[in-house]
Amino acid sequence: MGDIWRMNSHMEAVVRVYKTLTKIPSIVGGRLNCKGNRITSRWSIRNLDKGKNTQYLIDYILDENLGVVAHSQFGVDISHELLTSISPKENFKAVVREEKDDKDGAKKKFFLEVWSSTSLKHSIDLTALDIHGDVYTDSEFGSLDWSPDESKIVYVAEKKIKKSEPFIKRKPAEDKNVDPDNKHIPGQEHIHRDDWGEQLTGKIETVVVVCKLADETFTVYDTVPGCPGQVRFSPSGDSIIGITWEAKMLGRLGLIYCTNRPSFVFCLTLTGTFITVSSGNKAVRSPRIAPNGDLFWLQREAHGPHHACHQLVRLASDDIKNLLGSEDGFDHKVSVVIDIVKTEQEISNGVFYGIYCQSLPAKCFSADSKRLVFSTQQQTEIRSYVVDIESGRIVDISNNKKTSGSTTVLNVQADTILATFSSMTTPGQLFVAKLPNVDKESTIEWVRVSSPSEVPSTVANAKLQYMALKQDTQDSVSTFTAIYFGPDEGKVYPLVVWPHGGPHSAFSNSYSLEAAFFNMIGFACLMINYRGSSGTGDSSLFYLPSRVGTADVDDCKLATQKALDQFPIDDKRLLLYGGSHGGFLVCHLSGVYPELYAVTVARNPVIDLASMSNTSDIADWCAVEAGWPFTEEGPLEEDQLLTLRRVSPITHVQNVLIPTALMLGSKDKRVPHYQGLEYARRLKANGVKVAVYMYEDNHALSSLPVETDNLLNAADWLITHIKP
Repeated sequence: MGDIWRMNSHMEAVVRVYKTLTKIPSIVGGRLNCKGNRITSRWSIRNLDKGKNTQYLIDYILDENLGVVAHSQFGVDISHELLTSISPKENFKAVVREEKDDKDGAKKKFFLEVWSSTSLKHSIDLTALDIHGDVYTDSEFGSLDWSPDESKIVYVAEKKIKKSEPFIKRKPAEDKNVDPDNKHIPGQEHIHRDDWGEQLTGKIETVVVVCKLADETFTVYDTVPGCPGQVRFSPSGDSIIGITWEAKMLGRLGLIYCTNRPSFVFCLTLTGTFITVSSGNKAVRSPRIAPNGDLFWLQREAHGPHHACHQLVRLASDDIKNLLGSEDGFDHKVSVVIDIVKTEQEISNGVFYGIYCQSLPAKCFSADSKRLVFSTQQQTEIRSYVVDIESGRIVDISNNKKTSGSTTVLNVQADTILATFSSMTTPGQLFVAKLPNVDKESTIEWVRVSSPSEVPSTVANAKLQYMALKQDTQDSVSTFTAIYFGPDEGKVYPLVVWPHGGPHSAFSNSYSLEAAFFNMIGFACLMINYRGSSGTGDSSLFYLPSRVGTADVDDCKLATQKALDQFPIDDKRLLLYGGSHGGFLVCHLSGVYPELYAVTVARNPVIDLASMSNTSDIADWCAVEAGWPFTEEGPLEEDQLLTLRRVSPITHVQNVLIPTALMLGSKDKRVPHYQGLEYARRLKANGVKVAVYMYEDNHALSSLPVETDNLLNAADWLITHIKP
């Protein structure tokens, strides 16, 4: 496969490569039963004929030594299950399911089902009840949780709004028995209501909903300030704990991938009393309740960069009880378990750079509630840790004794830990381990549960190397990392120079279909975690704002030069590939170094921060990355608009010489597609060869038909335009 790019009929071989890789499933979730001896794992695989991913379950039964003694004979398709939750005593399973309500699939209905081990106990048409809008199943707001006595279920849905109609509309004679609260409001059907932006389109106002199963009655709590989500019952079952985000009805900013939005942990009693738990000016997420009733969550300062280091904090169960009993507020006694790490922190068996995960595992505590298990990005890997809640002692328990890779904890029950492990050469596998005694955590022994999917030999035997890089500068932050991943056959290869998006995210040594795909068609990859990437300390992350378009571009250039020095790379075939902020960087690189690189593929690239600041769902991103606090109050400052333009790739468009392909999403709210169209027009006017692919998709371009087309066309463009 390494010579595909030399072939005239290369696309037939490229398509075969892609189809081969789509047959490798990925792990998307998993849980242990209360005894820790049964695993229910959730997998996803690309189904090309259906044009979407198929999700399925596989169960494993473990013996006392964590060996697999039985497993499902076949996977069970659960693609239509949006949310599932097992009751505390494991007597029932709740499912939120979506069904299409018409022939063309334009309308949908939501059902709440409750299953026992032998039967369907409840099936409730939530749409027919007409007490709320769509049920929220996304990763930000979505929730489905049982009360401790298994009698109630809580979830989050869109608030029902009164229907509207034109001012002038012929209607039947008025029925005096019609409920006036259900009458349509004239003239308001076109009022604009801001939603939560990219990938949360149509999600505007949330409500907390509790279903009492005995009589199938529902209570809608619509008085929680802001937009509540991530809800769960308290240990007593008489209140609900969750997160609520501040929600302006005009000028609301996008939420997904943004851990900086002002928010609060709240407690809501079933009688309707609302109490704020966390302090002000914070962005919070992922509330978790230990077996002893203590409450934990992640928090950071609100506003600023869209992703940054988090604290892990705790509120003791007794303080929660005092909170519920107070009438005039609460004397906050929140304690910090793990603080924000500015650079690095020595721990007993390594170095720790802070917490950057989006959420904690749903179940993450030791049986005695004294320790918590979590996973987070750390430089070039996702690593897993145990923290002693009282002392704050952190121990690395990652599954890296035999080979490098990334370990992500899925679930902890009865002191058994379920995790996934993968690397760029090995797809995801399930592992389990017993949590060792206190002070012995580093002796953890991981046991494989699932067999790794077979990958082509060129991927399995690829050369993988971490790169520790340093700029020659007196700046406070000078170091960054990259990952080299290429065929190991003793030849010279084209190099895909690939900075990540964000910019405050990171590449990890985890299995990636894209990286495997490039490897199999004969390309090496250089995946760059420039300064500002997550997982290297908060100081590095905060270094990049005010330096975008310079420091990150310099890092990509240095990484390219170091890769040329260290690896078998053809310096005439340097290929640029990146999306979002990664697209911003490759468009910069092609304009600043027009003679160095050979060809560009950019996916929904940021081209002009000045125009993006007026149209994106995250206008604050433009201001923060350019170097000043975001505000929409007062006059527009001309010098700020000029700064936004000067740090943008559009300023170098006249220098670009190399063929450029743009992959754009027509429904992209984050980086609106006309950013790319403006860039394409100017390139064409300057005589540059350009192709634009427009997809009916959002910023991620992740629906299966779109992923297939844009990845195959990206390969075709790169192969076609590198010199023989």
